[in-house]
Amino acid sequence: MFDQVTMKLNVDPLILGALKEDITSEDVSTNCVMPHAQQGEVDLICKEDGIICGLQVFARVFELLDERVNVEFYVKDGDEVTNGQPVGKVTGDIRVLLSGERTALNYLQRMSGIATYTHGVASLLKGSRTKLLDTRKTSPNNRIFEKYSVRIGGGNNHRYNLTDGVMLKDNHIGAAGGVRQAVEMAKEYAPFVRKIEVEVENLEMVTEAVAAGADIIMLDNMDCEKIREAMNIINGKAEVEISGNVTRENIAKLSGLGVDYISSGALTHSAPILDLSLKNLHAVGKLEVAKTHAMSI
Repeated sequence: MFDQVTMKLNVDPLILGALKEDITSEDVSTNCVMPHAQQGEVDLICKEDGIICGLQVFARVFELLDERVNVEFYVKDGDEVTNGQPVGKVTGDIRVLLSGERTALNYLQRMSGIATYTHGVASLLKGSRTKLLDTRKTSPNNRIFEKYSVRIGGGNNHRYNLTDGVMLKDNHIGAAGGVRQAVEMAKEYAPFVRKIEVEVENLEMVTEAVAAGADIIMLDNMDCEKIREAMNIINGKAEVEISGNVTRENIAKLSGLGVDYISSGALTHSAPILDLSLKNLHAVGKLEVAKTHAMSI
């Protein structure tokens, strides 16, 4: 769950941006059929099996439109849900329920989809010492939601952004003139509290990274035989990460190699949504005649 400071500083502005994308001046369809304020409620229903994630964000969409909206959940983030299961109820001005529906569901479906996919991949590493990591391959302006979803699904977060850690990839190495030079420059520039990770593509680069004193060595797009050879060269002198086209379909064969981490961009860039829906919208209570005809944000 996002704490209050994170919500106000980092989450609310993103949700407001999403709402502004969907409502530039008014919700014309809603204002056509609901000219006055009217209290109502609608059910949140899961339409397939998976892991629910993003309930706080879902609720916040409606709260930013109208703080009087009440959202009740019957589950919590990380719970397994099944097709047809009621997972919550939203009560408030029907105009708010209609206007916020798509944005709220977009967040909840996307976040639940990532959590569900991650859960499936993480289960394939169960019993091994290897931690599953995400990457920076996230949707622009949605990283905070997508990396949270990975954690809820049972994965772990790699660095959050470029400020978060030193990772020397192929183009950094090319710019520096080689692995040794890149690591030496990183040690000279970066604060001592930051680990230095180096991406390598062959055994020669592995040897160079070990000699240079890299803290983490990422083995990029290597087959199992090459990974075993690289592990022998590293021999405990650095932590080891496997990366490159790791998916649910091929991760099982990597689980027994004894590496520290396996990172997968697929957790965020290839996870399908989990289908959820707001259904059975109906009025409750008496009609509340508003002074203005249309609602806008």
